[in-house]
Amino acid sequence: MDNEMAQVKITQVKSIIDSSKNQKLTIQALGLGKISKSVLVENTPQIAGMLRKVQHLVEVKEL
Repeated sequence: MDNEMAQVKITQVKSIIDSSKNQKLTIQALGLGKISKSVLVENTPQIAGMLRKVQHLVEVKEL
């Protein structure tokens, strides 16, 4: 269990209409796209970097 990564629940809370192309692509790569959609992902450095790019559009909860 020591090498298990923590999971995070990511929920999109804002629209991507006025967002940059990179932010829209990041939201899509996270598996989101519509407000209130949620996904569970492993908390890796790559995911953390993606979340920093779109932190104003999503809500993150550690599980």
